[in-house]
Amino acid sequence: MKLWQKNTTSLKEIEKFTVGSDREFDVLLAPFDVHGNIAHAKMLATVGLLTTNEADALVNELKNIYASIHDSRFTIDNNIEDVHSQIEFLLTEKLGGVGKKIHSARSRNDQVLVDIKLFLRSEIEQLVLTVQSFFELLISQSEKHKNDLLPGYTHLQLAMPSSFGLWFGAYAESLVDDLIMLQSAYQIVNKNPLGSAAGYGSSFPINRALTTELLGFDDMHYNVVYAQMSRGKTERIVAAALANIADTLVKMSMDVCLYINQNFGFISFPAELTTGSSIMPHKKNPDVFELIRSHCNQIKSLPNEIMMMTTNLPSGYHRDLQLLKEHLFPAFTTLKDCINIASLMLNNIEIKKDILSDAKYKYLFSVEEVNKLVNEGMPFRDAYKKIGLDIEAEQFTYSTEIHHTHEGSIGNLMNDKISSNMKAVIKSFHFEKYHKAIDKLLA
Repeated sequence: MKLWQKNTTSLKEIEKFTVGSDREFDVLLAPFDVHGNIAHAKMLATVGLLTTNEADALVNELKNIYASIHDSRFTIDNNIEDVHSQIEFLLTEKLGGVGKKIHSARSRNDQVLVDIKLFLRSEIEQLVLTVQSFFELLISQSEKHKNDLLPGYTHLQLAMPSSFGLWFGAYAESLVDDLIMLQSAYQIVNKNPLGSAAGYGSSFPINRALTTELLGFDDMHYNVVYAQMSRGKTERIVAAALANIADTLVKMSMDVCLYINQNFGFISFPAELTTGSSIMPHKKNPDVFELIRSHCNQIKSLPNEIMMMTTNLPSGYHRDLQLLKEHLFPAFTTLKDCINIASLMLNNIEIKKDILSDAKYKYLFSVEEVNKLVNEGMPFRDAYKKIGLDIEAEQFTYSTEIHHTHEGSIGNLMNDKISSNMKAVIKSFHFEKYHKAIDKLLA
């Protein structure tokens, strides 16, 4: 069954190529297709395209289908093209002609669009919850290790003293900014395209404001042409937000791979969390972080992939857009898996104590010695020159005591402010609004 089929049957090779892997990704859209169908049926009854009894029958049967999806009993039959056709087939099988009425004032184009919007909305929420848990771990570790110093580097050269409190906290605050961008993407996702039909609206007197409310969207895509144009653009914006989170994980993973290296020796992990070598019995490899790095670098390429897949497309729908699901949908699972395994690792990290007591790190304290002279009244440039000459003459003396008190420094991490900012960002998503709407829709 195909929603577009009349009396002509496609060549099998054409059908196989055009459907591709779409059906397996369509299963992920099934619960959201039911949501959209229920909202559409309720709206059609208010404008006279369905009777109240017809709408009630459709909604009741859609709830039965939703239960089968929830119980993992829902499948797309081999002779049916996609999830939308499968659900309409099930409705028609049970309700006859009433089932066929569900597609009035709608195209598969806006049906797919609303499904994707609802799917992305749900996935973003799950990702936010995963990031939130990881953030809390980073803040906890930052506080736990705030007095454990390590070398700070610029250009991979020894720079100034840092701390594991700063290191963990830096990645925590990075996630705050990552979620700010994800929240911006969420605002674009959380707009209703339903009613734009094939991209040019409908001559039926539909009520798009009603479906917007029923589905818990914050707003709608008002212009029906732009509603269709938002497909591809929405995915690209979401991918960019995912890429930012992935980039935070990549940088952190690279740090871990360096710090666990014997030439650094700052951290270690229990043996059961590392892997060995088939030939070198001493090896404890950070394979988890190497794989996180690679997975997340793949995600970082995703916005460009989508950009290239949608390059030179004019307005209106094009089948190219179908392939975006294959690239974007799995990225959510991959990113969440990477965050979860990183959480497992960092929850069990072992920090080496007194790293900076080693004399090879003495030049980390050169700035501290410059600042001491400045505090005694010497101009900064003169103090800088004096310490530099002492280093060249191998007469440099130093103390390992540091006293950094300004906001965000070793002695003043400001983790409370970082946590407060994260809470504000998470609250700004207002996920409870759409949950309330969907719960009411399914009641």
